[in-house]
Amino acid sequence: MKIQITADLLDGMVLAILEHKDYYGYALTQRMQSAITISESTMYPVLRRLKKDGYLITYDQPYQGRNRRYYQITKAGKEHLQRIRKLWTDYKNSLDGIFYGLGEGEDKDE
Repeated sequence: MKIQITADLLDGMVLAILEHKDYYGYALTQRMQSAITISESTMYPVLRRLKKDGYLITYDQPYQGRNRRYYQITKAGKEHLQRIRKLWTDYKNSLDGIFYGLGEGEDKDE
């Protein structure tokens, strides 16, 4: 069974990875694939959108006679990541309450 990943969660994962290290597109896709199933054809539109929104910048580095385009998180990207982390924590806590019965008995409708 596969759980669908939302655009916000994808954004958060990309930004969280780039918070620690700059990556070029293929390597970033490989890193993401350690956690979820994602193709390059899905990844590049996410990267373009994050760049357009000002959350990433790019720079090129030569590699074996070609350029690799690296992605780097911006200050705005770090701030956006903090918002996504907060939303994720709230969402995860809500799901944990359902999956594991946390806070059970607090519902006044029972």
